[in-house]
Amino acid sequence: MAKISRPSTGRHRLAFVLLLFLVAVGICVPVFALLPSLSSHQYLPPALSRDEKMMSRRFYIKDDKFWKDENPFQIIGGDLHYFRVLPEYWEDRLMRAKALGLNTIQTYVPWNLHEPKPGKFVFEGIADLVSFIKLCQKLDLLVMLRAGPYICGEWDLGGFPAWLLAVKPPLRLRTADPAYLKLVERWWNVLLRKVFPLLHSNGGPVIMVQIENEYGSYGNDKAYLRNLVTMARGHLGNDIILYTTDGGTREALEKGNVPLYDVYSAVDFSTGDDPWPIFELQKKFNAPGRSPPLSSEFYTGWLTHWGEKIAKTDAEFTAASLEKILSRNGSAVLYMVHGGTNFGFYNGANTGSDEFDYKPDLTSYDYDAPIKESGDINNLKFKALQRVIKKYSAAPHTTNPSNTKRKAYGPIKMQRTISLFDLMTMTDPVDMITSANPISMESAGQMFGFLVYESSYISKKSGNILRIPKVHDRAQVFVSCLSQDVDGGVLRYIGTTERWNNQPVSIPTTECASNTSLFILVENMGRVNYGPYIFDEKFFKVGYVYQSEVMFAGILSPVYLDGQIIHGWKMIPIPFHNLSQMPNLSFEMQHTKKRSKKFELTKDVGQNEPALFAGEFSINSVDEIKDTYLSFNGWGKGVAFINKFNIGRYWPSVGPQCNLYVPAPLLKAGRNYVVIFELESPHVDLLLRSVDQEDFTCGSNYSKVNQL
Repeated sequence: MAKISRPSTGRHRLAFVLLLFLVAVGICVPVFALLPSLSSHQYLPPALSRDEKMMSRRFYIKDDKFWKDENPFQIIGGDLHYFRVLPEYWEDRLMRAKALGLNTIQTYVPWNLHEPKPGKFVFEGIADLVSFIKLCQKLDLLVMLRAGPYICGEWDLGGFPAWLLAVKPPLRLRTADPAYLKLVERWWNVLLRKVFPLLHSNGGPVIMVQIENEYGSYGNDKAYLRNLVTMARGHLGNDIILYTTDGGTREALEKGNVPLYDVYSAVDFSTGDDPWPIFELQKKFNAPGRSPPLSSEFYTGWLTHWGEKIAKTDAEFTAASLEKILSRNGSAVLYMVHGGTNFGFYNGANTGSDEFDYKPDLTSYDYDAPIKESGDINNLKFKALQRVIKKYSAAPHTTNPSNTKRKAYGPIKMQRTISLFDLMTMTDPVDMITSANPISMESAGQMFGFLVYESSYISKKSGNILRIPKVHDRAQVFVSCLSQDVDGGVLRYIGTTERWNNQPVSIPTTECASNTSLFILVENMGRVNYGPYIFDEKFFKVGYVYQSEVMFAGILSPVYLDGQIIHGWKMIPIPFHNLSQMPNLSFEMQHTKKRSKKFELTKDVGQNEPALFAGEFSINSVDEIKDTYLSFNGWGKGVAFINKFNIGRYWPSVGPQCNLYVPAPLLKAGRNYVVIFELESPHVDLLLRSVDQEDFTCGSNYSKVNQL
């Protein structure tokens, strides 16, 4: 690791620059730990002693039915993910699910949220799984827990911590690789010990625990699945139902089921498919009498990628499809009952026809679910599903909660505060890495955010052609004559190359006195979480084990200039994370005044250099704090923070999402501060707007909605 050779731009001159940087950088992982924990013993009755446990406190399978405390039980559930909802809104969203008529909540457990660094476990704030489960019990809702270790879920890397990719020798994820299983065991040793007291047989609400997820669509390693079952049984005992979920085809079930008597195989399938032939097929993969019909993912809507039209499904069609299951005593879990939001950098992605057909997910995970991203239930789908569920649910009917109030706080004037160049010069040299060739983000120890690759070259009078065969996921190219621009720190934008549209970049000639400095800003837009190219295709050999490069972020190939490989690179992290390491500094807007004339840049030079912009808006009283949205119409692409919290990515030029949801618990009476990292071109008037409605009408919407 070498100290950066670039002369200082005067970071000591203006302390506010560092102040703003520290506020903005370090805002995502583990951003959620900022949120207050709801841990309290008030939600869960004291655990019964072993002698006091009664046989009637059981949830089990017999005669192709679920049984709860010796009574037949029909699961009418819904997926609601605690990590996509602020803790302050957990109870509100669960009450709405209960009003729909549900008796069960299903949730994934994302490993990467809970172990962001090896051996560092987080179960506070939005990661407070135990409090979420206890809250479900308080509201008389049972819980189906999807423990992974792989979850899919449109979540970065399917829930796997990205640091797994940096382990040497490389791990074979989702296999019986002993090194991988050892890390799963360490993770589950923490997780499942927390879950055990919450099992139904121990007085808690957890009735079922899922192993892996749709494994039959990926692999066929039975030894791996049996290892997971052995681990789970070792921690949870024999009273809990362990289950798998796979697509409703013979091939998926053959590959994904665990051929053991005590592991139950559930199915999922497209909404509208005839469920009962699939349930008959399901019986062939469960022991006799142990196959209650269950669609563990009944799709109420669908996901949306950037560049697609927002996914919508018909309310009456969805309700009629659900009734086909419930009317014959089948069970179903609505995926999703409430989608929520992909806060921070945790959104996942899919691939299409090949690994370059990359499709990152929106920040919004609304999913066209009956409970909208903002919690609204005054919609046709909620009403249609509620009407069907009430026919079959034995749960007491509750009054529908009113919609959460929203407020438009109006225009927010933004000011440009810190340029990309300054962000680089303010990075601790200890965190920079030098290498002959570019390395991945994971190899650089950075799991999310942005990474700058710096090198230099000799400019030709006729210009140069830059080519990056593999970049994950989006690279913006800049050049600078640093020896001449040291006082201005100006980066000249040249062009962009993308994973899905990998084109050479033409660099015009420069008149630098010495070598021209080259900067490539790479954004990790979300790792692939599902599809044929997630782990097992396009392998390359590292050591003695093969691993898929599709998983990694950053520059994954040599960089070519006029056909020749460029050597000599410096990697400069711009992570926007490590919040736990951030000093407790106040964010004062008087520090965001214009720093110097250097920000008065011409459109052809400075306008396209990424930069931090800051602004504020005021709320007069606590009573006026309501949910809102930030409208990014007129802005380019970037990531936004409200009062230090990363609310996600925006990209209105591609769409369809124009506005980012801002839940009221992120706001406060008095001044509220907004910081955005704008990658392309800011709004002509530097205005953001706080509005009171969602908007999914931005962009060209050139793609068709894909169902995976």
